[in-house]
Amino acid sequence: MAEVREGMPAALDHNVDIDTEWLQNLQDYYADMAGLFLFLFDNAGKQLTLMSGDHAEADRIRAAIPESRITRIYERIMYSPTEEQVVEDTDYSNVKLAGISVRVDGIPAICWIVIGVLKGYDDPDAMINFKTTISSEDYLRSLDFLRLISTKVYANTYSRDNAIAESVRSKSAELEMFHELRKSEFMTDIVSLLDSDEVFEDISQKMVGYVGSFADIAHAYVLRPNANGTGVDVLGEYLKEGCRSLHGITNTDDLIKYMKLVGDKPTVVSYKTRLEQEAREWLDSLGLTACVALPIFTSKPNRQVAMYVVFADVSPGRMWDRDEIKFFGDAERILQSILEKRIQKNSLASSYKSLESILDNVGTAIYVRDIESGRILFTNRMFKNSFTKEMEDGTVERLFEGGQDYSGGTSYSEVEYTQKRRWYDLNTTYIRWVDGRRVLLCSIVDITDKKLYQQKIEQQANNDFLTGLYNRMSCERDLERFIEEAKLNHSKGALLYLDLDDFKHINDGLGHQYGDVLLKAISHCLSRIDGVENSCYRMGGDEFIIIVPHTSMKRFNDIIEEIRIVFNKPWFLKGADYYCTTSMGVVTFPDEGDTVQDVIKKADIAMYEAKRGGKNRTAFYSDSKDSDSSRRLDMEKSMRDATGHDYKEFEVYYQPIIDTEKDCICTGAEALIRWNSSELGFVSPGDFIPLAEYLGLINPIGNYVLREACKACRHWNENGHPYYKVNVNLSVVQLLQNDVVETVENIIRETGINPRNLTLEVTESLAINDMERMKKILGSIKKLGVRIALDDFGTGYSSLSHIREIPLDVIKVDQSFVKDLAIDQYAQAFVRMVGELADALSVKICVEGIETEEQLHVLDDMNIRLVQGFYFDKPMRKYIFEEKYVTGYEDRMDPPEGFDAPLEELTDEDRSILY
Repeated sequence: MAEVREGMPAALDHNVDIDTEWLQNLQDYYADMAGLFLFLFDNAGKQLTLMSGDHAEADRIRAAIPESRITRIYERIMYSPTEEQVVEDTDYSNVKLAGISVRVDGIPAICWIVIGVLKGYDDPDAMINFKTTISSEDYLRSLDFLRLISTKVYANTYSRDNAIAESVRSKSAELEMFHELRKSEFMTDIVSLLDSDEVFEDISQKMVGYVGSFADIAHAYVLRPNANGTGVDVLGEYLKEGCRSLHGITNTDDLIKYMKLVGDKPTVVSYKTRLEQEAREWLDSLGLTACVALPIFTSKPNRQVAMYVVFADVSPGRMWDRDEIKFFGDAERILQSILEKRIQKNSLASSYKSLESILDNVGTAIYVRDIESGRILFTNRMFKNSFTKEMEDGTVERLFEGGQDYSGGTSYSEVEYTQKRRWYDLNTTYIRWVDGRRVLLCSIVDITDKKLYQQKIEQQANNDFLTGLYNRMSCERDLERFIEEAKLNHSKGALLYLDLDDFKHINDGLGHQYGDVLLKAISHCLSRIDGVENSCYRMGGDEFIIIVPHTSMKRFNDIIEEIRIVFNKPWFLKGADYYCTTSMGVVTFPDEGDTVQDVIKKADIAMYEAKRGGKNRTAFYSDSKDSDSSRRLDMEKSMRDATGHDYKEFEVYYQPIIDTEKDCICTGAEALIRWNSSELGFVSPGDFIPLAEYLGLINPIGNYVLREACKACRHWNENGHPYYKVNVNLSVVQLLQNDVVETVENIIRETGINPRNLTLEVTESLAINDMERMKKILGSIKKLGVRIALDDFGTGYSSLSHIREIPLDVIKVDQSFVKDLAIDQYAQAFVRMVGELADALSVKICVEGIETEEQLHVLDDMNIRLVQGFYFDKPMRKYIFEEKYVTGYEDRMDPPEGFDAPLEELTDEDRSILY
């Protein structure tokens, strides 16, 4: 397919690393698992893998489908900016051809070609005699999953590579900026020697010290040959810690000999430089791997070498870079200038010219200003090139010094030049100028690249990476500012706290990638509302905050209405329209709250009131709601503390389940959670269970109840009641977990309970909300040997056909139908009908809420066997239940039918429920 590459969009030239081995393994897995024929191309049209599947059948497939069809579907999927997956018919009625484009950062990376031979076709146009076949539904599901997992792997790999590259670039830029700033500081120190009145030897000693420290080399010297040519004088010496002086380990004749080799030309020697053998051996004897020798001359007209500046190192494999050699040269020229100044101290013009030549060749912008007159005396070439207009306008001093007093000596500051959008480091120091007057020397380093990098880091710290909105940290910082502005202007602002309703259903039902798409779409719509464009924040998850500044309060009602409109329209996700509403809490500031924490807390209180009022509504904060909401916040804190301390405050109560056909004997119990808070006292389940669901804590709490109930039931079974059962309610959140089957299996294994003695209760409304998913989950749970009960029957809207599809063992009639059972003919007819339905479905029926003897007698002729309610006993603590119904309680239960039948084996697919 090389011809496919011609005319390919430019974006396809983007290189994406392809892990062929991993893809081959994935392909082979799909071939074995799903019954597919598939192979892979990269974005250059190169086939990366051979067709999977049975070789003979694969050959038949390739012979039956022309190469042109494969090329066409490849070009269609890889060229399209929108299509990521297509399915086409072939000349055979039961053979489907599909293409899947896997994109990385919007760029096509690979293309799967997937061929499926569908089951159930026997018409003349069908391809027959195939062992490898697949149903139409499984074929489409396999395509979706293949695209999802391939995209996930490539996105993670691409993000990781980008993060590593960005980290390397950032570190390099930071080190480079640090190096330049350090060099500027050392060069300022070296330049300041020009004004020194010290003797030349002291100046030489300081200069080699500055250079040696900056360059991190072993040796630096200023050496002057004796007038008679018999030796050298060391005018300045720098030694790195642990190094010995060269003139202490070699003789004078050798040093003079080396100086004569250097002559009047700069000499640069690294460990790779070709030298005469004698010279290289001499350097090796000194332990030197590289050195730089620069001659310093006397003034014209009798120009001759007066001394040498020598820089040397002992590091293995030492190579000088251009920046180091330039720095050495700059230092040497300054020392040359100092020497000439001493020789020609009476020639100011000559000294100035030398200084100008030196400062024109340093890599920093420099200007010198007379302190008394304020007049600029000197600017070097780099300064003139960078600030020509400012010099003409006379704005240099105002720009860089800003009227500050620099009388304290050397100083460092940062200057922002707004008009040019550039930033500079300014180093200032006082020196004596060539004519003896006191001046301010200013050196300027452009640090714009460093600042832009810092701004990028700040943006990453202040913005939400998914939606681009500001994050929680930015919200708290900006809210503090908006509150202060409202106080100063004696006005009001508002904070709107939004929490998406049932966003988890979108995430779990469509997949997290579509949840992310929805969050980005909502963020885009909110940030376009006039008046709050720059004050929208994502607080995390599905929570947003919008701050209405005091300047936008005139549009307050319009902003509320526009938000309502945003959430009243459907969102197009995965080829269909979905609705996602929001509950919003509103609080004004500073009248209802004048601190960041207070305003956000009260907005959260109002939002919770909106949730509790039925969702998809707006609630305004008021003091009358504060006490209830404060109790809710206290309850939230106490609940988090309780779950964080091994659930010690939670206790499982047990209510007996009675068999009316056997003289009302106990057959087991229903496990019910109770919370006795150390801070709040006994909290009603009707209060804390909805809060636990809202906080996402119901899953660990529910698992705790299941584990404790299973332990208790095993204890009963091992102490005289082998057929006692325990009923445990499964919450909505627990059943929505992908690993719910595996969790139940693990708890059964941990506690050692006989799974036939465990009954899990699910609500009627949950069971019919996603029938296919529920059938799969409950079917897998039943394979474990666990019984399934449909709780609260009659309160939902399930049809008989739905009830028939669910793999049930027990139907529990809600207690609302039992309240007036003794006198209400409708209730009696309903319970009788449910009993007959249960008998037809071969399931048991249990009636809850029996509180009187009259209610019990009404059930006598209704085919009702199992009951529970206060008439027999209230929910009680475990030890009380065991005293009454376990210890000393006669076991009269018969073995249930099929109690000893072997259990089915679970597959990996049973354990993990995929969407």
